[in-house]
Amino acid sequence: MRVSGIPTEQFNFFRSGGADANGQAPIVVKAEGGANPCRHCLGLIADGEPKLVLSYRPFDAPQPYAETGPIFLHQTKCERYESDELPRWFAFLDPAAIRGYGADNWIRYDTGRVVRGSELGDAAAAILADASIGYVHIRSRFGCFQCRVDRD
Repeated sequence: MRVSGIPTEQFNFFRSGGADANGQAPIVVKAEGGANPCRHCLGLIADGEPKLVLSYRPFDAPQPYAETGPIFLHQTKCERYESDELPRWFAFLDPAAIRGYGADNWIRYDTGRVVRGSELGDAAAAILADASIGYVHIRSRFGCFQCRVDRD
């Protein structure tokens, strides 16, 4: 499988003040509490470091299943996460929501599950074993987009 953060073009757009899914500029606040994941590098933003908070829709266009929710990003430049494994800290997403989408970007309800963070890799692989699934989204228990997982 291939795990990736949001595209660098989108990251740079938001860092330069580009409008989010609600048409608003990202808000800059200081990270606190130790659980501030950047959805570009998929690393944790250090306490006290400035972060961007914005509304994100991980789809190319609005449609009935194009979910929107809050995300955090580093305010400073970081490298996009691209790997065949989930970041280690995902084990602490407990629980997390995972679901597959078809090539039409519609949720495949039969794939939706709530699992422990330590089970996310196996759950993503099982969903992607179905050839009719285009990709998988992982979200926090609060519905916040975490990352996209594609077939390698």
